[in-house]
Amino acid sequence: QVQLVESGGGLVQPGGSLRLSCAASAASGLIFRTYAMGWYRQAPGKQLELVAGISGSGRTNYAESVKGRFTISRENVKNVYLQMSSLKPEDTAVYYCNVPTTSWTTDRTKGYWGQGTEVTVSS
Repeated sequence: QVQLVESGGGLVQPGGSLRLSCAASAASGLIFRTYAMGWYRQAPGKQLELVAGISGSGRTNYAESVKGRFTISRENVKNVYLQMSSLKPEDTAVYYCNVPTTSWTTDRTKGYWGQGTEVTVSS
């Protein structure tokens, strides 16, 4: 069983910054360094979307809407961060940490998911 615990969400003004953190743990000997980790988000009334991902080797990928503003990073294999800058109201969403077991997917019955942390961008 894998547990993902997110933190760092909150209310921020447009143009501000926020850093999300996710700590992973596993009861079994899951070799985290062989797995990618990522962040998804779901805005009110919208579908879940992949925001950013980072492979075990450190290769990153981003949604077009956040390129140049968000940075994903990984520390000690099991911790993943999402540094969000120049935030916009449209970034308002619940952000979920994810460890995919096959490929990136919005099917939440696949892979491992955190409980989500809410980010609100508003003045």
